[in-house]
Amino acid sequence: MLCQIVLFDGFDPLDVIAPYEVLFAGSMAAPGALTVELVSAEGPREVPSGSGPLTLRATARLDPQRADLLLVPGAAGPLGAADGPADGADPDAPGSRDTIPALLARTVTTGLPALLKEALDRPDSIVATVCGGSMVLAMAGLIEGRHATTNRLGLDLLHAAGAVAIDARVVDDGDLVSGAGVTSGLDLGLYLLERELGPRIAHAVEQLFDHERRGTVWRATGPVPAAF
Repeated sequence: MLCQIVLFDGFDPLDVIAPYEVLFAGSMAAPGALTVELVSAEGPREVPSGSGPLTLRATARLDPQRADLLLVPGAAGPLGAADGPADGADPDAPGSRDTIPALLARTVTTGLPALLKEALDRPDSIVATVCGGSMVLAMAGLIEGRHATTNRLGLDLLHAAGAVAIDARVVDDGDLVSGAGVTSGLDLGLYLLERELGPRIAHAVEQLFDHERRGTVWRATGPVPAAF
């Protein structure tokens, strides 16, 4: 099983590193069953994060025909409007347009959405997201009517973009699995290990990291609960 974790300009480092470490540990616990690599839509390159000078290197191009699991992080930066700086602000000032909504909107104009659509259209592949990663898919029109989650601060925006926003730590909607805020990348990674490689592998990694998953994974199954 090949997992490709996507890097784009302005990505949130923890959205990437948390699931990477969990999934990489899973590959050690189940030798030969899982490979994890960092990729970008443009191919091998140094990719700047949204956290100051920190960069990570994409070692390959995102390949939806080769990857069994694609994981999309969110962006890091100040909160703000997606349409740029406030009235009167200098649009060329350092960081003036690097708000999280602006970074996500800029990502939607790259070649990434077309590759993600190809992955979603491919049978048996899984697209996973952490935090604002689901917003990239929603803003690109790829998950209209699908159940997904994101950081709680973005749930209304996720709903406005056409997804069915769920306030849960991890949401499993079949070939779309999403995590909420940044630290949910740990829980998402452990859940993906349990789902794809089995509970004993996930449990071994959980013990290694001394981290217990939080919350119940939400699925659109079972009776609808009555109002409390």
